[in-house]
Amino acid sequence: MKKPPTPRKRASAKEADPQKVKKAFVLDTSVILYDHSAVEHFGEHDVAIPITVLEELDNFKKGNDIKNFEAREFIRFIDNLSNEHMLQTWLPLEGSNKGRFKVLMSHTAPVDAEKIFSDNKADHKILNATLALQQEMPDHKVVLVTKDINLRLKARALNLSAEDYETGKIQNVTNLYRGNDLVEDIPHPVITKLYDEGECPVEEALPNPPSDNHYFILRSTKSSALAYYNPEQRVLERVDKLTAVGIKPRNAEQTFALHAILHPEIKLVSIQGVAGTGKTLLALAGALEQRDTYNQIYLARPIVPLSNRDLGFLPGDANSKIGPYMEPLWDNLKFIQNQFTPHSKESNKIKEMVEEERLVITPLAYIRGRSLSNIIFIVDEAQNLTPHEVKTIISRAGQNTKIIFTGDIYQIDTPYLDSQSNGLSYLIDKAKNHKLYAHVTLQKGERSELANLANDLL
Repeated sequence: MKKPPTPRKRASAKEADPQKVKKAFVLDTSVILYDHSAVEHFGEHDVAIPITVLEELDNFKKGNDIKNFEAREFIRFIDNLSNEHMLQTWLPLEGSNKGRFKVLMSHTAPVDAEKIFSDNKADHKILNATLALQQEMPDHKVVLVTKDINLRLKARALNLSAEDYETGKIQNVTNLYRGNDLVEDIPHPVITKLYDEGECPVEEALPNPPSDNHYFILRSTKSSALAYYNPEQRVLERVDKLTAVGIKPRNAEQTFALHAILHPEIKLVSIQGVAGTGKTLLALAGALEQRDTYNQIYLARPIVPLSNRDLGFLPGDANSKIGPYMEPLWDNLKFIQNQFTPHSKESNKIKEMVEEERLVITPLAYIRGRSLSNIIFIVDEAQNLTPHEVKTIISRAGQNTKIIFTGDIYQIDTPYLDSQSNGLSYLIDKAKNHKLYAHVTLQKGERSELANLANDLL
């Protein structure tokens, strides 16, 4: 009779806990340009950067873009950290429960990535530095951290652990806050009260209080109503279909978005939706409707150059270079103007606002560093911003300022960002349930039947 197999020895709690494993993280340039404070976000583990990263950052230190700011801030951080010490030795990071930091110089790696991939690229030098550290620290798990997917694949091909930079990343965008919901089986007296009195106590309609400034389509067996949760009064208020400079919402979600844009107590708005859902048009129309409330209207968008090449390679002066990127914003303004006859009072007012620079359409880079007081500020294509860029913009808000972010979190044009790590997703996740903030997700395309066909079938 065969002897039963000996049970495998169960690993101890210490062995099973991956948090107890000593780790050393190597950061590449893309991580630093995404977040200059990344070195401080790895807890008690050691963090290093190859000397090649410092060389690459030197190319980014000049300019007004956010990546130039990140490069400069990181260089200052390293300068303060090193002070009178050498960067080739491990330096303790400031703060409790922090690891160490150092710069990896050129070392001979057991495997030469430059020979394997037949190219003398900076990425391959970073791989060699990581391989050398792995050999130098056999008691540590060495991990390359990069937002470059291809570099992660190359690292894994060399038997290196490689990860994305997770700080500020939303884990599940499928469950990202939508800002509006359909609620069925609402008692009919609630709908009646909303129409007769304009509001009703939230507990009469919903079992639990919703998020601040949340929107609802409420349906009973006989009728329906659009409603909004007022966090100050703690009641549901009826939402009416409003018109802004001739633009009328075409569905419930657009009605919610325009309500949030026009609401004086809501100072921060985000609108998420695919192309053709009317995000930018509603934001601009709502801003123009409030032209007497704010001194200026700024409509800006981040510029993502063709093939990620700098704008300098384009011919012409600054306006000629940025013109093509701003054209979609002008298209929306022209659409609004076309709601009126060419020489009507409303059309002339819009022209005057542009001429007097009370309505300014500009690249986002031209806005950074300014104090934003008494303006309504629309940031289009916000999915192409990093979380830090979004934070920087909002932190510039002064008295009587409203900021509106629009975009599609699934339409990313910026390298190293995705639906989970972009600034718009980050804002929606972090700002929900705040009385100054409202978010609306637009789902139905209203541009044309042909545009809807493209979104639905292609």
